Amino acid sequence: MAEDTLDTLEATIRARRGADPTTSYTAKLFAKGRGKIAQKVGEEAVETVIAALTEDKAALVGEATDLMFHLLVLLAECDVSLDDIRAEIRQREGVSGIDEKAARTKD
Repeated sequence: MAEDTLDTLEATIRARRGADPTTSYTAKLFAKGRGKIAQKVGEEAVETVIAALTEDKAALVGEATDLMFHLLVLLAECDVSLDDIRAEIRQREGVSGIDEKAARTKD
């Protein structure tokens, strides 16, 4: 079975940690640190929302792709893997979103 594209991207991103920032955009993001990476995720999230509201599917796909890339860089910076995310999704499977959110809310 072929490897999942997101798994391949995650591995490439992780391999770029510590690489020369003059030759790799990903390495450049890592060199700038967690704050800058998080800022890029925020920027891409806003751009994704704007694209969704324009109802332009191609723009949304492009922005969502940028968002996913930058989110994967942030996750790598924080030592969180796609497998960690998958495990959390599996744990939440079959649980109402309303119930799950209520369980996280502390009053």
